[in-house]
Amino acid sequence: MRLEGRTAIVTGAGSGIGKALATRLAQDGANVIVADIRNHDAAAAEIGRIGPRALGLKVDVASESEVARMADAAIQAFGRIDILVNNAAMFSSVDVGPFEKISAREWMRVMEVNTLGVFLCCRAVVPHMRKQGGGRIINLASGTVFKGTPNLLHYVASKGAVVALTRALAREVGSHGITVNTLAPGLTLSEGVLNNPQHIDPVRDAIVKSRAIQRDEHPADLVGALSFLASDDAAFMTGQTLVVDGGSAMH
Repeated sequence: MRLEGRTAIVTGAGSGIGKALATRLAQDGANVIVADIRNHDAAAAEIGRIGPRALGLKVDVASESEVARMADAAIQAFGRIDILVNNAAMFSSVDVGPFEKISAREWMRVMEVNTLGVFLCCRAVVPHMRKQGGGRIINLASGTVFKGTPNLLHYVASKGAVVALTRALAREVGSHGITVNTLAPGLTLSEGVLNNPQHIDPVRDAIVKSRAIQRDEHPADLVGALSFLASDDAAFMTGQTLVVDGGSAMH
């Protein structure tokens, strides 16, 4: 119960990685806001049976008004926001192919969710963290940023931006007791990925072979690192990227 009495917001927590992360925070004793565009209520009901309290909210992280409403709802329900996990992102639904075939519209769609969404959530939550004297922000990026992965230029660029945002924001808010770190998974067999086999079948074996620990990665592989970054154990760690991919990308 290392997070007892604290409140966490996890975006994209209706399923997959986000749900696994939200579940672990609940197991650690935190109240959890389950924010997603779908499955938020069902996931919150399930997570609420594990931890103290869980609240499901329908939130599009690319919508400024919905993100503001999310932060307000968290304060109204729990009185504070201690942890923000920016997990919501487009990946399994993103088209794979040469960069010159990516339309400007598709590029902007990915950036709106994967990058603008992180910015909006941070901007909505940080004032509350400042008032209470601190907090933890954990942004989900990807090990692809450090590998030069081809045929996903919009996705890789969006996650590279998340790493850069993390470092810059850490400088701005560190004096207020707020830490900002990045958790970067490898290819993880989440629900979304498994439902889109054309997305992983061509590269799955090669990715597994590239790892020092040669097996598939699952959402459960990420929850320990998330728990650490959200806790007091990481109180003097900020602006960092923790890659959890079985030793594929090493930097």
